[in-house]
Amino acid sequence: MAARTKSTKDRPSYRCTECGWTTAKWLGRCPECQAWGTVEEYGGAPAVRTTAAGRVSTAAVPIGQVDGRQATARSTGVDELDRVLGGGLVPGAVVLLAGEPGVGKSTLLLDVAAKAASEEHPTLYVTGEESASQVRLRADRIGALHDHLYLAAETDLSVVLGHLDAVKPSLLVLDSVQTVASPEIEGAPGGMAQVREVAGALIRASKERGMATLLVGHVTKDGAIAGPRLLEHLVDVVLHFEGDRHARLRLVRGVKNRYGATDEVGCFELHDEGITGLADPSGLFLTQRAEPVPGTCLTVTLEGRRPLVAEVQALTVDSQIPSPRRTTSGLETSRVSMMLAVLEQRGRISALGKRDIYSATVGGVRLTEPAADLAVALALASAASDTPLPKNLVAIGEVGLAGEVRRVTGVQRRLTEAHRLGFTHALVPGDPGKVPAGMRVLEVADVGEALRVLPRGRRPSAPAAE
Repeated sequence: MAARTKSTKDRPSYRCTECGWTTAKWLGRCPECQAWGTVEEYGGAPAVRTTAAGRVSTAAVPIGQVDGRQATARSTGVDELDRVLGGGLVPGAVVLLAGEPGVGKSTLLLDVAAKAASEEHPTLYVTGEESASQVRLRADRIGALHDHLYLAAETDLSVVLGHLDAVKPSLLVLDSVQTVASPEIEGAPGGMAQVREVAGALIRASKERGMATLLVGHVTKDGAIAGPRLLEHLVDVVLHFEGDRHARLRLVRGVKNRYGATDEVGCFELHDEGITGLADPSGLFLTQRAEPVPGTCLTVTLEGRRPLVAEVQALTVDSQIPSPRRTTSGLETSRVSMMLAVLEQRGRISALGKRDIYSATVGGVRLTEPAADLAVALALASAASDTPLPKNLVAIGEVGLAGEVRRVTGVQRRLTEAHRLGFTHALVPGDPGKVPAGMRVLEVADVGEALRVLPRGRRPSAPAAE
């Protein structure tokens, strides 16, 4: 037995140089961080330990006797962000905000830091990517100056923790977690081990001090949060900041939230003077016209639980090349291709096969839910016949490959939003529920019925049944 124990202790062990994961045998790829060629031998196998029961410092109490006032949210001063967070920031909560470079993360959080600062609740803004003077210039531009907003440009974790002792803030903003490093951990800033150590230290500090923390995170080229997946599990809230860099609209979408719902979306408008919340953003997605134009159709999409009226546009022109172009912007190419096939086969529209087709949305909104299928199909049919759809019409419904129009969630909420904005007619699937007073709703079972809204004189080739 002694010899067997000795051989076990002398057996080499292996460790990943990127994330620190250990194993008893060599592997070409680390299962934790998915890095290749980083597992190296470093010494004997770790001894097997057992944990003995310790003294209980705080006795367990019935859940009804727990004081829930300590988890009361405090407003950030930005209504749209409070909407996504579930009312505001809870003391001790750690929020991870991720987004592409240039989307406006630093601008939004600097505005939040200034509005949340007060004499009783000072705020500390730590930047690791910019100098203090650069942040000051941005604060001047967006009006984010406050006597109790403190600014520090640091990349050393120990120094950041020292600032916490000196300022004692109620809110910490760190921009970004990938730029701060601990001198006690090997590896460059942004590495797996460094991100894990920095996040862990700040989470412990937040829980001990009752301090809310906002962490800025980078994203990969695929749009996922950079760093170990463990980072998303450690924090309390994960938010994604989305938006087209060439458009004004920005969306903050909740992915994980221990204090509220994850189906809320905050809408913002980015402009030269900073970033402002949009309580009613539907106007950004519509084009104001005196008369309807061929190739346009309106729909109502749901971003979280918020209905937004959006405009779909389509354009068809004679192709000059053997393979006609299919270009989309703001729409999924696969969904548009499906609608083209359905219109040709089920709607008997043959004018689309040999033409260049361009489809897009207005205002930078991205429509990914199937409820926009019917609007896409009608916009394509309207463009093919060069015939405008009736004015004040919205189309809602998912279109199947058999040409049927399927039901979607939240039809009543969508119709209520369309009626509030002045739309009087709607095409919907069967059984829409309660309809707003004064709104005319036409239930359609398939694409053939939906195409009847086009004027008969200039309608594209229709099914023989008509």
